[in-house]
Amino acid sequence: MHINIEGLRLNYIDEGKGSTVLLLHGWGGSIQTMKPIANILKDKCRVISLDLPGFGESDQPEKPWNSYDYAECIKRFIDLLGLNDIVLFGHSHGGRISIILSSKYNFVKKLILIDSAGIIPKRKLKYYIKVYSFKLLKSIYIMFSKWDNREKKLEEFYKKFGSADYKESQGVMRQTMVKVINDNLVELLPAIKAPTLLIWGENDEDTPLYMGKLMEEKISDSGLIILKGAGHYSYIDCYDQFKAVINVFLKDEFNY
Repeated sequence: MHINIEGLRLNYIDEGKGSTVLLLHGWGGSIQTMKPIANILKDKCRVISLDLPGFGESDQPEKPWNSYDYAECIKRFIDLLGLNDIVLFGHSHGGRISIILSSKYNFVKKLILIDSAGIIPKRKLKYYIKVYSFKLLKSIYIMFSKWDNREKKLEEFYKKFGSADYKESQGVMRQTMVKVINDNLVELLPAIKAPTLLIWGENDEDTPLYMGKLMEEKISDSGLIILKGAGHYSYIDCYDQFKAVINVFLKDEFNY
């Protein structure tokens, strides 16, 4: 199905009956990456999942967005569908959006954050060396490029030296990625009042476990489940354990 949000065409699925569950995927993901979660719930709840703007079959924003822009778009989506008392799932970048929505609005009944982004990571010396080396190399590329060939050379540079997500992003989405990763949402966490389940991979390198522990400390009604041996996609790496935890947390929401 498709819906138009202020000129943006968004792709989404809506299946099942009962309590409403909304699934928000991470950066580079889509409806498909949230399918393992939808499959747990679709026979027990109404499950809605969408391709966030710029991903899957949804349109890209016309200009670079930050996390708050994404949250407002999803708020309009929720309003247009007439949703309320939502169980909100957010993985990684979808967690950023979920944190903003849960802190600002009261339609979130329960919140599940999975390996959520939203906290700017602690930076080690190695990170700064890498960043400044990247900037130096970029300057050298520009210096030795002809003006009419500069854009092509920069694209070659990003493909060669950029991060995996940065290489895969293009145009407005590349600029959007820079904006969202610099959004620090830690001050919003105490404003979240919905019962919150935090699920984290023990070995998550993208959003390390200390972020989950900090979120548990800042969100008053929250609990943290650590999945042993799992990485950033902990819900896939430890699917059976994840399923068991979700079934317990949401047992009062199920439509039998």
